Amino acid sequence: MLYTCTLNPSIDYIIHVEDFVEGGLNRGKNTSYYPGGKGINVSRVLKRLEVANTALGFLGDFTGEFIKNKLHNESIKTAFIEVDGTTRINMKLKASDETEINGPGPVISAQQLEALYTQIRQLNAGDFLVAAGSIPSTVPADFYVKVATICAENGVKMVADTSSQALKEILGTSLFLVKPNHHELGELFDVTIKTTEDAITYGKQLQQQGAEHVLVSMGGSGAVYISPEACYVAKAPVGTVKNTVGAGDSMVAGFLAAYTKGKSLEDTFRYAIATGSATAFQDDLCEKKDVDALLSTIEITKK
Repeated sequence: MLYTCTLNPSIDYIIHVEDFVEGGLNRGKNTSYYPGGKGINVSRVLKRLEVANTALGFLGDFTGEFIKNKLHNESIKTAFIEVDGTTRINMKLKASDETEINGPGPVISAQQLEALYTQIRQLNAGDFLVAAGSIPSTVPADFYVKVATICAENGVKMVADTSSQALKEILGTSLFLVKPNHHELGELFDVTIKTTEDAITYGKQLQQQGAEHVLVSMGGSGAVYISPEACYVAKAPVGTVKNTVGAGDSMVAGFLAAYTKGKSLEDTFRYAIATGSATAFQDDLCEKKDVDALLSTIEITKK
């Protein structure tokens, strides 16, 4: 089974405003509401790629109900822990410039946090857990360290897609997959990643510190994949980028979808690139047909 964990979900509210006037009355159009959060994005794309999964994390109040209902409408199983506060709303205002306003998340109590740890302890050996996103201020900074330890003890394959600081703290623990972008990889080692060769060098250091698979996304420069067997580099396919939010999460989903279906490691990497790019070329997260249309265009080189 595959599980995702999102500590601080959101409703992503997108509104378009022509000729935005600061301090005045503005009328929006073309509004959209999506269930947001890195783990939730992974869950949504996995389901679109025909991979069943269960979403874990914390939800509260009417905004939490909205997210849960949206996921159920997409046939995604959920086992969220209810909290007393209100799940946040993040607004993206699209005008001549794009402005983002992220709301605060609810307080997570020690009891609610322990309930999540209990859920994770109940996962079975061979299950996958995608732990994605930042750690809210009311959750201890060592959350991912504790989760990584639980997963390692129980044979659960943990995927970590979080900030460089949180990732740095769990290095040395057995991890199935880590997916930093090149900026986050550089922050881990206090360097600047400028080339694919740099990404390979420091990606291999991540592997030496416990990560079985390492995916490094490099935006328009493509991506690097360091597997237990070989290293691969992929060029980014050509297309019009509409949406970078969720592209990295889609890469993780594409990787897991192909891997769990028994694809070769090279084909797994190709599918991950196609999935991330397909989301970047859409207004929302990609559909399977978008991914399939890109597969033949992905150029991969073995290093």
